[in-house]
Amino acid sequence: MKLRRPLFKPMVVVLAIALSVGLAGCNKGGGDAAATPKEDKALRFTAQEVTQPKLMVLPELVEFSGPLSAVHSATVRSKAAAALVSLDVAEGQRVRAGQQLGRLDLADALSRVDDRQANLASARAQLANAERTHANNERLASQNFISSTALEASKSSLESARAAVRSAEALLTGSKVQLRDAALTAPIDGIVSKRHVVAGEKLAFDQPVVTIVDLRVLEIAGAVGTHEVSRLKVGMPVSVKVEGIDKPLDAKISRIAPAAESGTRSIGVFVRLENPSETLKAGQFSVASVNVADTPPTMTIPTVAVFTLSGQDYVWTVENSKLTRRIVTTGRKDAASGRVEVLSGLPKEATILAQRFDGLKEGSEVAVLKPGASVGDKAPVPAVASPAPAAATDKKS
Repeated sequence: MKLRRPLFKPMVVVLAIALSVGLAGCNKGGGDAAATPKEDKALRFTAQEVTQPKLMVLPELVEFSGPLSAVHSATVRSKAAAALVSLDVAEGQRVRAGQQLGRLDLADALSRVDDRQANLASARAQLANAERTHANNERLASQNFISSTALEASKSSLESARAAVRSAEALLTGSKVQLRDAALTAPIDGIVSKRHVVAGEKLAFDQPVVTIVDLRVLEIAGAVGTHEVSRLKVGMPVSVKVEGIDKPLDAKISRIAPAAESGTRSIGVFVRLENPSETLKAGQFSVASVNVADTPPTMTIPTVAVFTLSGQDYVWTVENSKLTRRIVTTGRKDAASGRVEVLSGLPKEATILAQRFDGLKEGSEVAVLKPGASVGDKAPVPAVASPAPAAATDKKS
């Protein structure tokens, strides 16, 4: 009888072969891992994303605001209680001084003028009669036909007649003036800004009819604190920014109020703005800026580089290839240049981030690239900061 050979020897051989293959794979993987360099965690910033403080002169400004208003304006009012027959001008229409704007029903005023003229004629007739009577009495008194008392009475009658004539003339003049003033005429050159009534309406005495404005000269009425107004003077140049107008306009301070307004610590300041082309309109909001001093150059940085946390201003600096947060004290800001004054907390040779980035951590590794270099697609961009990509392995030629 044949005996079976044991199978453990072939199985041992197979296991040995599998184990040797696995160990070879592990050694190969370990070699590749050793060849791969550590991942570069440094944040990369381009030369445009960092900057250094810059010395420059910041203007010291006193600012105030207010709407534009016309220096010359007039409201035409009814000078007679009468019906408005017609109103011949519309809002926005240009008018000339003396131009008739409309017509009132002035029948009553005309009748008063006629009545006063008749009263004057009657008074003049009575005066003529008194003059003749007094002349006759003077002849009779010289011949002792009448007493001196009668002569004095005649003289008094003459004076009364003369006074009656003067009174009648005054009343007639007054009626003519009222009739003339009742005419609706433009007192100035300008543009009709508002019609207060319509034709056919019964007007009361002194009721507004139309308002006329002259836009060739405008004014800004602003208020300045008592601590700043002493630095302003009449005639100082002013830069005016008007809503809807991109370019600032030149103007001058025309007058300053002598006292503060009641209940406030503000003093009125008025700026005169020439507007010959009438481009600007009354009512447009404006901001006036007055440069009150020429200060020496001061250290400034971009406004966007300043962050605020818990009431403290700070900037991100690059020191020894590390990201550092520095608390700073800021001063004046210049919106035109986009820079802010740094009073303390920052060395003049410091390198700071010139743009805003989120997610920054103090102590992070930082690499600032040379001008013209790019951080790549995975590099940090404004408002986002992410680790730079891993460095590529050099290939041997």
